[in-house]
Amino acid sequence: MVGAGQLARMTHRAAIDLGVELRVLATDPDEAAVHAGADHLIGTPDEITDLRRLAEGAEVLTFDHEHVPSEIIEQLENEGVTVVPSARSKRLAQDKSYARERLGELGFPLPPFRLVHSSEEVADFGDEYGWPVVAKAPTGGYDGKGVWMVDDERAEPVPAERLAAGLLLEPKLELQRELAVVVARSTTGETRAFPVAETVQREAMCREILVPAPIPEALRQRAEELAISIVEATDSHGVVAVEMFVVDGDLLINELALRPHNSGHFTIEGTETSQFEQHLRAVLGWPLGSTELTAPAVVTVNVVGPSDGSDPRSRLAEAAGVPGAHLHIYGKEARPGRKLGHVTVRGPDLDSARDSALAAVMILEGNRSEEVEDV
Repeated sequence: MVGAGQLARMTHRAAIDLGVELRVLATDPDEAAVHAGADHLIGTPDEITDLRRLAEGAEVLTFDHEHVPSEIIEQLENEGVTVVPSARSKRLAQDKSYARERLGELGFPLPPFRLVHSSEEVADFGDEYGWPVVAKAPTGGYDGKGVWMVDDERAEPVPAERLAAGLLLEPKLELQRELAVVVARSTTGETRAFPVAETVQREAMCREILVPAPIPEALRQRAEELAISIVEATDSHGVVAVEMFVVDGDLLINELALRPHNSGHFTIEGTETSQFEQHLRAVLGWPLGSTELTAPAVVTVNVVGPSDGSDPRSRLAEAAGVPGAHLHIYGKEARPGRKLGHVTVRGPDLDSARDSALAAVMILEGNRSEEVEDV
């Protein structure tokens, strides 16, 4: 697995139970998967010689991030390395502009969008679709990074070099909800979707994952069908997270991630097979596991570095006392605003599971209160 962050760490845990030997590529020995004991090499994801070393003797090469240049993935494929997902599929997660164009060609519902390279083009888009406008870097953005809000044609929200490299523009939509569907597709073609989740964003970062998403059954079925159709139409393999917007009661596709994803963390305790085990099964061509929920409701809340710089690990013992709370701490250095872990709670309904998950997270973050809205 290229990458050694928390996704590789949790994949390593699943690999141990399956008896699969997982080797990860880490940029330094302090990364999360290395701390968890994963076999590792030190290298960089954009250096093909390091990837060749990683792939030596392995059945398959896969990823925990999007930072391997597509041309390097293609070169490895040409050299006979089995890479899952393929370079062609992986590009859907690496380049938002390419993904929009490809999914549009295939007929999937998308927000209006345009790739622009000048302030004049930004103004034209805003005049056509209304202000404000959302500007996204086509590559490299995550957790709100690489996203700007353009209030009007006079604003200068992004550096000129960003415009020169190209920006993906979208209108600011009135979102009713944000959903995510994690789908696994084996190299054999077998496909299974996990239950539809609602993701709740706070300061441009996923804060909560609510499962099953509190939406009408017809919309839930539509979301699952759309996600499976995208994975099959793009011939993608492994775990794929399909993020969607609910706008005016209907669905628009936002982004794809071709790897385990934050929106699927609930599956560790919340479904019969975790997304991490499922990813391993899929890339190896093994039969996929059940995606059935293990409780009527499952809620996951991310643990974020407190503003005072304190480390949530200092409060682990107290948080462990919250009934039903499953704590996952990634072993990363604590920094304000950084994802440091998550808490999952299973319960009879979303409200009770959410209350318990938030209670544990507030202890870990040293904050005894957070505004709670009805779901």
